[in-house]
Amino acid sequence: MKHNSKHILHVVNIYFVLPFFIGGQFRHFAQKGYKMHVACSESEYLAPYAKANSFEYIETPIRRSISVKDDLRSIRYIYRFIREKEIGIVEGHTPKGGLIAMAAAWLARVPKRIYFRHGLVYETSHGLKRFILIMVDRLTSALATKVVCVSPSVMQRSIEDHLCPKGKMMILKNGTCNGIDTQGKFNPANINPHKLHSLKQQWGIKEDDWVVGYTGRLVRDKGIVELVRAVDQLKQREPHVKLLLMGMFEERDALPEDVKDNILHNDRVVCTGFVNEDQQYYYAMMRVYVLASYREGFPTGTLEAQSMGIPVITTAATGCIDAIVEGKTGLRTKIDADDIAQKIVMIKSKQLDTKMSSDARQWVVDNFDEHIVWQDIERLYL
Repeated sequence: MKHNSKHILHVVNIYFVLPFFIGGQFRHFAQKGYKMHVACSESEYLAPYAKANSFEYIETPIRRSISVKDDLRSIRYIYRFIREKEIGIVEGHTPKGGLIAMAAAWLARVPKRIYFRHGLVYETSHGLKRFILIMVDRLTSALATKVVCVSPSVMQRSIEDHLCPKGKMMILKNGTCNGIDTQGKFNPANINPHKLHSLKQQWGIKEDDWVVGYTGRLVRDKGIVELVRAVDQLKQREPHVKLLLMGMFEERDALPEDVKDNILHNDRVVCTGFVNEDQQYYYAMMRVYVLASYREGFPTGTLEAQSMGIPVITTAATGCIDAIVEGKTGLRTKIDADDIAQKIVMIKSKQLDTKMSSDARQWVVDNFDEHIVWQDIERLYL
């Protein structure tokens, strides 16, 4: 079976993660002579994104939940795709995408099988489910030739929980799987003020609104319940505070109905749903970014916000603990509505947002610019 070391396949569960996990890598490595490929669940956005970024793809169901029939079918389809395209490097992202990718690549005897450990989903699980999730990660790691942990804390926890030998794991620079486009997309100097003003009008955000922002899935694990309640607490004493949520509701780990109803019908909350482009303009509306997450791998949104000069409030959970410099680029919070509200007030009342803004951007430019991370990725390929 032929394997070309310049033919790369990324396996992900949903289209939504492609711009975050790979993004500019498609064009960057294509310019270096690599042929890029993707395996992903079906999406209306996939074809235009593939055309714009010059990669080939296969659509196959890769679900978060266990579905033996769909999972085996996906492994078979990806195996055939690997053979057809003579893939020499397979990268699997997220627990489920990683397992399917590593299984198909192992069966096809792909020489370089790279599992990106984007987080530890079992951290918020218990009992039998937790045991199964740990065993799945160990199996995926065993099938891989290299495991990339996306943050130092994920790597440390992986060692403690014996997910795979330490020598098999690595971190790209200071963390993340892709880095941030600090000079282009996520650069406040490149924001068109007229376009920003138009978007604010579209979403009913006034010039004197002080916007608390979040981007990502609207689920319990992300601390959305506590964040919404924190903003509710600020109604009377901080009348100009408004919450901007950029993301989708999901059935898995779904929010309580009363919280979802609050989000959809509260005039202090703006919920955009999924945003496929111009995310930088939504960050530009924010004065502080809040991620009260229970667990992460390395939260990309925190870095994008800081690259835009926005201070961040986040937790000390795995992944989150690596995402700010405490007291310099942001503040840490407990997963608690009272504490989140207090930290929002601290940044707003003391104008720490202005003080932290330049430090936040410089920290991301120095440590997480995409070109820094891509150098490590190419060394991994070679």
